[in-house]
Amino acid sequence: MEATTQIAAQVTELSYALDTFYFLVMGALVMWMAAGFTMLEAGLVRAKNTAEILTKNIGLYSIACIMYMLCGYTIMYPGDFAGGLFQSVTTIGSGLLSSSDNTAADVIASGGETYYSNLSDFFFQVVFVATAMSIVSGAVAERMKLWSFFAFTVVLTGFIYPVQGFWKWGGGFLEEAGFLDFAGAGVVHLCGAAAALAGVVLLGARKGKYGKNGQVNAIPGCNLPLATLGTLILWLGWFGFNGGSELKVSDVGEANAVALVFVNTNMAAAGGLVFALLLSRFWFGKADLTMALNGALAGLVAITAEPLTPEPIVATFIGAAGGILVVLSIVGLDKLKIDDPVGAISVHGVVGIWGVLAVCISNPEASLKVQLLGIGSIFAWVFGTSFVVWFALQQTIGIRVSEEEEYEGVDLSECGLEAYPEFTAAESP
Repeated sequence: MEATTQIAAQVTELSYALDTFYFLVMGALVMWMAAGFTMLEAGLVRAKNTAEILTKNIGLYSIACIMYMLCGYTIMYPGDFAGGLFQSVTTIGSGLLSSSDNTAADVIASGGETYYSNLSDFFFQVVFVATAMSIVSGAVAERMKLWSFFAFTVVLTGFIYPVQGFWKWGGGFLEEAGFLDFAGAGVVHLCGAAAALAGVVLLGARKGKYGKNGQVNAIPGCNLPLATLGTLILWLGWFGFNGGSELKVSDVGEANAVALVFVNTNMAAAGGLVFALLLSRFWFGKADLTMALNGALAGLVAITAEPLTPEPIVATFIGAAGGILVVLSIVGLDKLKIDDPVGAISVHGVVGIWGVLAVCISNPEASLKVQLLGIGSIFAWVFGTSFVVWFALQQTIGIRVSEEEEYEGVDLSECGLEAYPEFTAAESP
């Protein structure tokens, strides 16, 4: 009997170690998405703004990690508190910093309910909040003040994102209502897009983007090979984003579920790219690479809300619909003079909404009414609070660079260096 107990304990500990390792590796893949966003945005902006976009992306990741450690994680996961809109402010900042990780005795005594390290959970969650903030970076590119952006990063990652994350993943009212969002098409992607939209509305369009008679002037990016590499990095990282959200892999059922999530994630991206490419060829007469790249990302966003229940063919068509939607949305937002240099609002916002609604196609537990409630709640909270923060920054330190700085490029005015100095004429000695 004692030998059987010892073997069971060893199996439990081994499963714990395996699930923790899996969680950490998946988190590392999601962290690598920061490189994908950085390369994608650096490729889709003009050369004179590249160093600044690189600084923004690596800076926002670091700020997000610190703010989520200090208060964001505890706001989002307050433990025993459940239900409602907000948790008690007395618990903010007390969770991660004061808690110890699990011991072997804790794991065995839990009877299987504790199956990964608490700190691995924090690591996995913190890279998600950085992803949401990365969405904002591309949408406000080429005309926003760097330090105003960083100030907003502090608020979004420390407070705005965690509150709506708590509503779904921390035991809040959306979770109680039955809102379904497997890996965050709403909680992460719609959140980032709503924050970006609020900033873009106040920021205005880049100079020369729109003409007086309603024409839309293309402003090409400087490095499409880099943008393509960024898309492929994001595609790879998304396997961690969706696959890690299964949380464990240590038994046959969970291992099969993870495999299905990986396959569906991949197929949705492929479907999104192919159909965005086909639509651009039909509509514009050319195979538009930027639309193809955004189509792949749209497919990934679309399947994020539910990558587990569809068959692969269904996942492909969910992604394909996302690819079609993103092309329509990018063109539509331009007609509304909403200037988004990388298409982030369309990819993560419009398609994020589609992804949340598409849960109803394959998951019989989904309620259209509740999914709409989730979409409305997340958008209203994030857009509203973000607009207030952006407006406060606009009225105090300002959010937009001067017209001269925008013309010369924000690399020089904000960073004091250029990403491609060899492209500039050398001064005479």
